Amino acid sequence: MNTQIVKLHSANSTLILQTKPAIEILYWGEKLQTDFDVNVLSILKRAVPHGRLDTNIPLTLSPEHGRGLFSSPGLEGHRNGKDWSPVFHFKSLTEEQNALLVVCEDTIAGLQLHIELRLDPQTDVLQLRHSLTNLKPETYQVDRFAVTLPLPERADELLAFHGRWVREFQPHRLNLKHGGYHQENRRGRTSHENFPAFIQGTTGFKEQQGEVWGFHFGWSGNHRLRSDVKTDGRRFMQAEALYFAGEIQLAEQESISTPWLYATYSQDGLNGMSHAFHQFVRQQILHFPTNKPRPVHLNTWEGIYFQHDPDYIMQMATQAAELGVERFIIDDGWFKGRDHDRAALGDWYLDEKKYPNGLEPVVTHVRSLGMEFGIWVEPEMINPDSDLYRAHPDWLLAVPEYNQPTGRNQYALDLQNPDVFAYLLERLDDLLNRYDISYIKWDMNREIVQPGHEGKAAITGQTHAVYRLFDELRTRHPRVEIESCASGGGRIDFEVLKRTHRFWTSDNNDALERQQIQRGMSYFFPPEVMGSHIGSAHCHCTARSHSIQFRGLTALFGHMGVELDPVKESAEEQAGFAHFIRLHKQLRPLLHTGKVVRIDHHDSAMMINGVVAEDKTEAVFLLSQLAMPTYSLSGSLRLPELLADKNYCLTVLEKPARFDGGVMKIQPEWLTQEETVLSGEWLAKVGIALPVMDPESAVLFQLKML
Repeated sequence: MNTQIVKLHSANSTLILQTKPAIEILYWGEKLQTDFDVNVLSILKRAVPHGRLDTNIPLTLSPEHGRGLFSSPGLEGHRNGKDWSPVFHFKSLTEEQNALLVVCEDTIAGLQLHIELRLDPQTDVLQLRHSLTNLKPETYQVDRFAVTLPLPERADELLAFHGRWVREFQPHRLNLKHGGYHQENRRGRTSHENFPAFIQGTTGFKEQQGEVWGFHFGWSGNHRLRSDVKTDGRRFMQAEALYFAGEIQLAEQESISTPWLYATYSQDGLNGMSHAFHQFVRQQILHFPTNKPRPVHLNTWEGIYFQHDPDYIMQMATQAAELGVERFIIDDGWFKGRDHDRAALGDWYLDEKKYPNGLEPVVTHVRSLGMEFGIWVEPEMINPDSDLYRAHPDWLLAVPEYNQPTGRNQYALDLQNPDVFAYLLERLDDLLNRYDISYIKWDMNREIVQPGHEGKAAITGQTHAVYRLFDELRTRHPRVEIESCASGGGRIDFEVLKRTHRFWTSDNNDALERQQIQRGMSYFFPPEVMGSHIGSAHCHCTARSHSIQFRGLTALFGHMGVELDPVKESAEEQAGFAHFIRLHKQLRPLLHTGKVVRIDHHDSAMMINGVVAEDKTEAVFLLSQLAMPTYSLSGSLRLPELLADKNYCLTVLEKPARFDGGVMKIQPEWLTQEETVLSGEWLAKVGIALPVMDPESAVLFQLKML
């Protein structure tokens, strides 16, 4: 093997890496179908301009100021002020099954760098992680430690995501001709505000066209992402866990690893990128305990909040089962003293006043109805008004002698304290041993201020401790599924998904808001992990009201549930819930295995998305009218991904109750016909006429190969 040049190929991409004079990616993009002589790579040797250093300076996977690169370095640290500008030299390379381990060393600074790089042969997802080891007796302080990937000059547009509570995954775009983009999260969890990902591509890239390079940083703590355009025109991105001052200290032979960076190249726009990430998640990240359909949920939170009456909850369960619910989850309020959100977090014992006969009758009733039973917990948190806090005020994740602000009336526990970790593990283990619980909704409802352990900064250690708690609990209870919730979408990333099975996408069940939130999440995560519930007609977060049809169709394209009290709902609403639950179950095998497709449309007032079976035998598409149409006609819709030489039967599954009149006299004929037969070629090249719809309404149709 030529250790100076390494070639990795996947289904649709190629990566070429050189090890000397430094570790540098020479090419990462569309798959090269023919082999080449490595000597031809000399044609890529860069010019050396006047006014600069006298030699070519490589842009490595860990850029070094000591090598003459003046952009953001991959490592910043020192040993009592020394060894602050390392230069790593290639030592060895191991290649196995499309994965590389490159070892580099700086013998002067006494540091060793391990670079792990994997290109998944099937999904095209590239994984990158660095590890740093201190080789000297003196402690080495790490201030920054990042992974770096180069981008081509044509990748001059960036799509990133901002957000907040109840409004996650909001996209924004930037043109990157000069300067760069910088994103930081210091909130102690993945965060609603700065999802750790962005996408870069050729100018004007869209859902269905353009070259794109997508990046997701798998880390549930603080992070920093950046994309820079150097003054010589070269481009690169960096991702790193964000360390507080003095947080990372390496003794001799101690190591620190970056979180994994996940990246992929697509020549087919954002849809191609999403398909790569979705397939990678399904094959490499997700680990469901059993191979079964994702159960439809009912979560009690918006139905009863803290008002727990076992007899009434059993009525709710009975009604839920009649609607077709398959998993019944009791949310916050079941443990002692928890009558509101100002007390009792940390006291993980059943409230015997609310449940005088114990929880067993409720669990038994739920199970007798054929449903699984789930329960809500928030283990990382503690209320000042709790028995646990009164007994152990020193258990906080905090800096002594400071008074940090509460968030949702609570503090965070220091999980790096062995006593705290042991207490939480014992309480959760007892809960799962005592009751027949199949599911945990694991919440985390505050941001972290001054995360201190023994007086030192410790958010990185806290994040790893949370992972260990997940891991230990799953080892003891491998058949229990866990949902990651953090005030909705505050902890959504690949690393926590290795330990969980579902995300609560947002606390906002408003169907109109959910359309964009769920689309934003769909760029990186497949539908089966995206919690999407039908809420009550009057949304608790926005005070808006929507029809059951719009709410049901919006919740259809995820892991469906309902978030309400079914006992109090009208017969009409109950019939609607049951209808859309049946429809979801009918489509669930396709929705949770197929290829997600988002359609570019000239009018942003309409959003179009669908799922196409991997074998292209069937598909389902949703037309969502978000606002008044911009034009009096909506134009035509062309549908990709089907087989051109096959015929498909188009069937309308759902359309608004008020469809004629309103903004349109006559709708396209296919909407009123029992079925319409069209070829895959016609659907892709010519298409069908779109309806003109009222705002906040939707049409669902299915295509099946004949």
